[in-house]
This record gives sequence, structure tokens and C-alpha cells, in this order.
Amino acid sequence: MTDVSFGEFLLSNLRQFWEFTGFYNCTWQHLVMLAVGLFFIWLAIKKNFEPMLLVPIGFGMLIGNIPFNTSAGLEIGIYDEGSVLNILYNGVAAGWYPPLIFLGIGAMTDFTALIANPKLMLVGAAAQFGIFGAYMVSLALGFAPDQAGAIAIIGGADGPTAIFLSSKLAPNLMGAIAVSAYSYMALVPVIQPPIMRLLTTQKERVIKMKPARQVAQSEKIIFPIVGLILTCFVVPTGIPLLGMLFFGNLLRECGVTTRLAKTASNALTDIVTILLGMTVGASTQATTFLTEKTVFIFFLGFMAFIIASASGVLFVKFFNLFLPKSKKLNPLIGNAGVSAVPMSARISNNLGLEYDPSNYLLMHAMGPNVAGVIGSAVAAGVLLGFLA
Repeated sequence: MTDVSFGEFLLSNLRQFWEFTGFYNCTWQHLVMLAVGLFFIWLAIKKNFEPMLLVPIGFGMLIGNIPFNTSAGLEIGIYDEGSVLNILYNGVAAGWYPPLIFLGIGAMTDFTALIANPKLMLVGAAAQFGIFGAYMVSLALGFAPDQAGAIAIIGGADGPTAIFLSSKLAPNLMGAIAVSAYSYMALVPVIQPPIMRLLTTQKERVIKMKPARQVAQSEKIIFPIVGLILTCFVVPTGIPLLGMLFFGNLLRECGVTTRLAKTASNALTDIVTILLGMTVGASTQATTFLTEKTVFIFFLGFMAFIIASASGVLFVKFFNLFLPKSKKLNPLIGNAGVSAVPMSARISNNLGLEYDPSNYLLMHAMGPNVAGVIGSAVAAGVLLGFLA
């Protein structure tokens, strides 16, 4: 009798152990998300598509989609209050990772091209049309205004801004929005060149722009201070992002805080990027991620990104109608109005060299590229201002 009871006890323990395993709790949704995570890692390693983003996000997807018994109270999932992953995820949910990323962006960004040619700010502003176009389409598809605003910001191709805004307006959609934004950032080299070729002529692609003027160090120091005051007086809701962006840039340019600038642009940014990417990836749990809304979000994000890229190119073409021949802009820099820094600027340069090996557009494209960073943060502030 004792042997039978002991055997039943062992069987019960084995059955209980089996019910805790990932094999028992696995669904086809988990397998789909694991495959997506592996695909992201493959893109990063094999195709070199933004590995600093896609490796943490892809591996985070693997972590977040290991199946387990959610009703057992194990406190191991990213949405389990008090779990280690949940504590790390607070930086995303509460929106304090993005401002730290913006601090690093400011510390590593040279705004010289924009200061030397301020009209390039208009190109960065034009690229934000994709955000507001996607906002209206999202509303037409039945999304609530706050959700539509959070989805639309994907068009800025700015992952930290998308996370910050969705954490305030649509926390339940944050995983899909963040993954969508970072996916399109990584796919910039694939998405943008066909749009640029379609919207420009051979003659326009070989326009040579005059070298930018020399910018004094005093101008570089004044820029983040004036930029902060001007932008945040217009959109105070953008202070968390814009404040940290311009603060980081002042650390870089003032000449007396080199150590702080190096820390912000290197060690701090790397640490936050690791935590941000991993937790964003882990937040894509199959049970909450694979929904009809997620499909719509990826579609709307793609549409917003295309509109933003096209708007920048078309705006330069329109702007050229009012510029003398000697001051015309090459429309290939228009795509750089999205805030994927410096990827979009590199694409402008690479495409320019393809049609004229002596036409270097990188420094010119950096103007609208850094303007796009400011523009997407301002757009986020505008949306947060009237939707929060």
C-alpha cells in the first residue's frame, strides 16, 4: 500500500512538473513569436540591420515567449507584478528609458549641418506629415484618439519617442507600437531607396549642393539653449524628450563636460539600449501581442513611414521652385527628415554617390536628419498636449 501511495506521489509530481514546462503550455502563437524573434536576430547578424536594436529586441522576444503556466503565480513573466522582468519593464511602462536615450542622442549628435543651413529644419518638419496622416487614417479605422496618436508617431521612425508617447496614451498597445517603430527603423535601407528613386528624376539626383558655412563654437553652445526654449515654449509636453536631447547636446558642445558627454553618449546609452530593447522584445508575449490590432498597427506604421519619407522628398522638390539655381537642394536629402539618425542620412549619401560618385550628400543630409529628431519629439508633444 505504501509502495502504491509512493508511486502515485511520484506520478503526481511528474504530472505537476510536466504541466509547468514550456512544452505543455506552448501554443502556435508562442511558436510564431519565437520565429519572429529568431528572424529579428537573423536580420541583425546576417544582414547587419541595426544590430544594436534588433539583437536585444529579438532575444527579448525569445525571453518573453517561453511558455509557462501563467495561472501558477510564479512571478517570472514581464507582466507579473514584482517579477524581475516587470521591474526592468517599468522603464518602458513609466516612460523613463526614452528620455535617457534622448540624452545620449543629444550628446552624440553634431547639429552643425542644421545650424549652418537652418532652412533644412523645414525638411525635417515636412517629414512629420506622415505622423498626422497616419493619425487621421487610424481614426477612420476606428481607433480611439489616444490610440491613434500613439500609433501615428511610428511615422517619425523614432523608437524612443514612440515608446514615450504610447506609454502615456495607449499602454496596452505599447509592445506592438514599439516593435513596429524599431522594425521600420531597421528596415530604412530597404524601404526608403525605392521611394527616393520613384519621386526624383535623374537630373535632380545629381544636384550638387554648396559646402556648408563654418559654424562657430559659440553658435554650437547657444543652439541647445535657444532650441530648448523655443521648442518647449511651443510644446511644454515635449520637455522630457526635448529637454534631455538639448541637455545632452550642451554637454557635448560646451567644452567643459567632456567626461559627462562621453558617459551619456557611450556607457549610459548602451546600458539603456540593452534594457529597452530586451524589455520591449519581452513585452510581445503571444497571449497579448498577436491580435487583429497588432496587424493594423504594423500596417499603419508602414504607411506612416512611407508618407513621412515621401513628404520629405516632395517638400524639397517644392522648395526648389523658390530657390535660385545656385542654392537648390538635392531632393535625395528629403528622406532624411525622418529621425532615423544617421541611417537615413547615409542612404541619401549612398544614393547620391550611386548617380554621381563625386556628389557627397552626407553632411547636407544630416541637417534634416537631426531636424527630424527634434520634429518627431515636437510632434509627440503636440499629440500628447491635446490627447492626454
